[in-house]
Amino acid sequence: MEKDLIRQLDMIKIGTEDILVYNELEDIIAGSIKENKPLKVKLGLDPTAPDIHLGHTVVLNKLRAFQDLGHKAVLIIGDYTARIGDPSGRSSLRPKLSAAVIDENAETYMKQAFKILDPEKTELVKNSEWLQPLKFEDILGLTARFTVARMLERDDFKKRFKNNISIAIMEFLYPIMQAYDSVAIEADIELGGTDQRFNLLMGRELQKDMGQRPQIAITMPILVGTDGKDKMSKSLGNYIGVDEAPAETFGKIMSIPDEVMLDYFRLLTRLDSSEIESIGKDMERGKLNPSLAKRRLGKIIIGYLHSEDAAVKAEDDFDLVFKSKEIPDDIEEYPINSRIIKDGRIWIVKILVDTGIAGSNGEARRLIRQGAIKIEGSKINDDSLELEAGKLDGKILQKGKRCFRKLKT
Repeated sequence: MEKDLIRQLDMIKIGTEDILVYNELEDIIAGSIKENKPLKVKLGLDPTAPDIHLGHTVVLNKLRAFQDLGHKAVLIIGDYTARIGDPSGRSSLRPKLSAAVIDENAETYMKQAFKILDPEKTELVKNSEWLQPLKFEDILGLTARFTVARMLERDDFKKRFKNNISIAIMEFLYPIMQAYDSVAIEADIELGGTDQRFNLLMGRELQKDMGQRPQIAITMPILVGTDGKDKMSKSLGNYIGVDEAPAETFGKIMSIPDEVMLDYFRLLTRLDSSEIESIGKDMERGKLNPSLAKRRLGKIIIGYLHSEDAAVKAEDDFDLVFKSKEIPDDIEEYPINSRIIKDGRIWIVKILVDTGIAGSNGEARRLIRQGAIKIEGSKINDDSLELEAGKLDGKILQKGKRCFRKLKT
C-alpha cells in the first residue's frame, strides 16, 4: 500500500501549482487504496468557444492521470453555467450565448477532449441536469450561505469594485453554481487552472456546509505559448490547436524555446517525475541535444492527439521540409467556404482565417506583414489582396516553413 500511495501522489503532484489541502489528499488517496474504492475527480468545462488548444489540455492531462491511476473522472459540461460565463479574469460581463451555440460548442469540446481522456473511464454530465430544476427558494438558500464580503475576496471582483467597474449580481452566482456542481456529484477532488482557485474553494466550503466531505482543490499552472513568453492564446497566435494537422503540431513544438520545454513535458505528457527530471539533467550535462528532446515531446503529444503512426509521419514531414526543403506529399486539403467568396474573388485575410492558418483577421494581417505567407512559393506582402477564386483550386498556401494547406474551391 505504501508504494502505491507514493506512486499515486508522485503522479498527481507533477506539474501542479497548488494542492489544497495536501495532507487531506494523502488521507483520501490512502483510504481509496485501502478500500479499493476510486475517487471522484471533477473537472468542469464551459463550452464558450468551439475549439481548444494545448493550453486547455493541461487540466485534461491531469484528469487523464487520475484515470490511469484507477480513479473516476467526472467531466461536467457547463451548459448551464455557460449562460453566465465564468467571470474569472474578466473586467466586464461576458456576452450572453444562446443555448444552440452552447450545444454546438459542447459537441466540438467533447470530440477534442476525448483525444486526451479515456471515454470508457469518463462520466460525462451536463450541469443543467441539477441547476435547471432548482427553484428560486433553493437559489436563495444557496446565496444565504455566502456573504458579499466573501465574494469581494476574489481578485477580479476586488479590482473591479475598487476601480468602480460594475459587477452584475448574476456574476456572483457563477462561483456558487460551480460550487453546487461539486455538491451534486459529491466530488472528492476538483481540478482547475490557477484562475479557478476561488471557485474550487467555494465548492469545498459549500460541501462542508452541506454535510459532505470537502473536496481537495488542485490547481494547474497556465501553459506558456510557443513564443515562450505569454499565455497560450489564439489572439496572440502562439497556440497549438488540438485539431491541427500532426505535421503542423510537430513543427510548432520544434519551435518552442528550450527553456520552456520541461514545462511542456510536465503539463502535457504522462511521463513520471523521475523521467522528466532525467531529461532535464541530460540536457544540462550536454548528453541530450534539446532538439532531440523536442522531437520526443512532439511525438508523444501527437501520439496522444492522433496516433503513433501520425507522430512518426509528422517527424518525417518535418525533416522533408527542413532538411530537403521540399513540400510534403500529403498536404491537408481545405475546401474554401463559399460564403467568403464575393463576386468570384476572395480576400487573402479571409482565406487565412477560413483555413485555420490564422485565428483572427488581426493575426492574418500580422502574418502577411511579417512575410510569413506564401502561395505557390510566392510571398504575399499585401494584406488587402483579393484573389480570383477560380484560380486557387489546387494551389499550396504556406505559413512559415512548416504549415501548408492545399486549397480547393
